[in-house]
Amino acid sequence: MPANKNAVTRYYILDKLLGNRYHNYSSKDLCQLVNEELKELRGSDESEKKKEVVCLSTIQHDLHYLEYEGPFLAEIEHYQIDVPSQKNPNKTVKKTCHRYADPSFSIFKKEMTEDEKYLLVEALSLLGQFDGLPNLEGLESLRNGLNVKTDWQIISFTKNPLENSTLLGELFTAISQRQVVELHYHRFDTPDEERTVTLHPYLLKEYNRRWYLIAAAEESGKLLNFALDRIDKVVPLPSHVYVLYDGDLNERFEDIVGVTLNEDKDLQTIVFWVSNRSKDYVATKPIHESQRNIRGEREEELREKYPTLREGRFFSIDCIENYELIRELTSFGKDLIVLSPQNIVEQVQQRIIEMQNEYAAVFKKR
Repeated sequence: MPANKNAVTRYYILDKLLGNRYHNYSSKDLCQLVNEELKELRGSDESEKKKEVVCLSTIQHDLHYLEYEGPFLAEIEHYQIDVPSQKNPNKTVKKTCHRYADPSFSIFKKEMTEDEKYLLVEALSLLGQFDGLPNLEGLESLRNGLNVKTDWQIISFTKNPLENSTLLGELFTAISQRQVVELHYHRFDTPDEERTVTLHPYLLKEYNRRWYLIAAAEESGKLLNFALDRIDKVVPLPSHVYVLYDGDLNERFEDIVGVTLNEDKDLQTIVFWVSNRSKDYVATKPIHESQRNIRGEREEELREKYPTLREGRFFSIDCIENYELIRELTSFGKDLIVLSPQNIVEQVQQRIIEMQNEYAAVFKKR
């Protein structure tokens, strides 16, 4: 093996890529990904940045070395798939790809220490008790192989049962393997009409006992969310190039309740009163992370302005308006009254009026 630090690093990167079963990598793909990771590893070191880019012939030689010349004698499959032609998208061409014949093979594989095995067993035992997470692919066989046994349940989550119990695992895999997918789904208002969309999946988020997929539409780049119980099928598209989300996706959810982000809405400070019966519940289970208890002069001003609210407690949150926020504020009934801003007050009032009308229509006197 060449006494070259860069060669060892290339082998390390290639080893990961060749063991990946969720993408089809040609020599050109491998070359591009190796260069990207080398660039990332070099970081801000100017002397490292000036090093030459790894060329295609080097990667081809590396593959030959791993398979035939070195001490590893890796069994590498060289197979072909059909992909759309760049010149004519209506036609397909053959693409030669490379991967390990055995996906569990690695030239750097070593036995786990007893400490590592113990930690993995404990982690798998814990994961296996999560009612809200269907088993991911390979989890059960790994647990059995390590002789994982759970005598009793320590942690339990309430879950919203999915008709397709493997869906959460499929999407988890697609996100972790950075894989573009074709999503087949139906909307709440048109349950019999199946729709499809090509997505770059980024995040699985749970809210109010329901799981959601946060993903970008390939055609527009717009960020969308899909309730998992409305997804019918997920089809991986390994020939599509996955585009990472630019930024911290979790930051987008810091200013909202739930999962619906209205990008045309501004952040607002919402002030509300909660009755004695519900104030401790709201204090210990905040409606939003920004929730604050209003005290001192500001509380006195509010009690003077709203003299009927003699007891209870005043709170404020900083949120962007969305459907989930209005639903949450309305869910407390008479025990929570929104005081400002006016647009939120009006939406809560409108929701209550509509509810009254519905009840009146159902139970009207005959």
